[in-house]
Amino acid sequence: MQAAIMPVTPFQQNCSLLWCTETMQGAVVDPGGEVERIIGAAAEHKITIEKILITHGHIDHAGGAAELAERCGCPIEGPEKGDAFWIGQLEESGEKFGFDGARIFEPTRWLQGGDDVTFGNVTLAVRHCPGHTPGHVVFVEQALGLAIVGDVLFQGSIGRTDFPRGDHATLIRSITEQLWPLGNEVAFIPGHGQVSTFGAERENNPFVSDAVLAG
Repeated sequence: MQAAIMPVTPFQQNCSLLWCTETMQGAVVDPGGEVERIIGAAAEHKITIEKILITHGHIDHAGGAAELAERCGCPIEGPEKGDAFWIGQLEESGEKFGFDGARIFEPTRWLQGGDDVTFGNVTLAVRHCPGHTPGHVVFVEQALGLAIVGDVLFQGSIGRTDFPRGDHATLIRSITEQLWPLGNEVAFIPGHGQVSTFGAERENNPFVSDAVLAG
């Protein structure tokens, strides 16, 4: 599997294009917007977009999903059903934040922790990581040591928990119980900003480092 990161929308959200190098079938994770650019990137790499994966229902992560699914004729998988209320607000959020073309959609498949998602010959494990939103999921390719974590964790920070149905304690549990056990060497693509590793965050992150959590 290979991955390319495309910051999209005024929020500079990390949309990820993942693909199977054997079949050149791919998945787009969190197409928040700029659908034409996403399709162009796939064409440039000679990738057939087989699936759309959504970590959570916020506008900058899911705003372009309906259009991309329609144009590529592919299913949408994720997030967990707890984020249905966020997806139901996409058009309202689009008007509020100036996202053109954001549309409500019903995922082809709601995901749960323990599920797998596939494209080409690639399989990603799904982990349910609530706290930023109640239905947030994370996608993991364990063999490569790569996780796509949305807005759960960032380089040097963590996701906001002041949105409706966000919860700080729940987010911390998601990070320590769902992410840290994957291993310090695992690299992660966050929803915004630079790629990091879980080990680097356990050492340096001022919100969830081992030293901070130990009190």
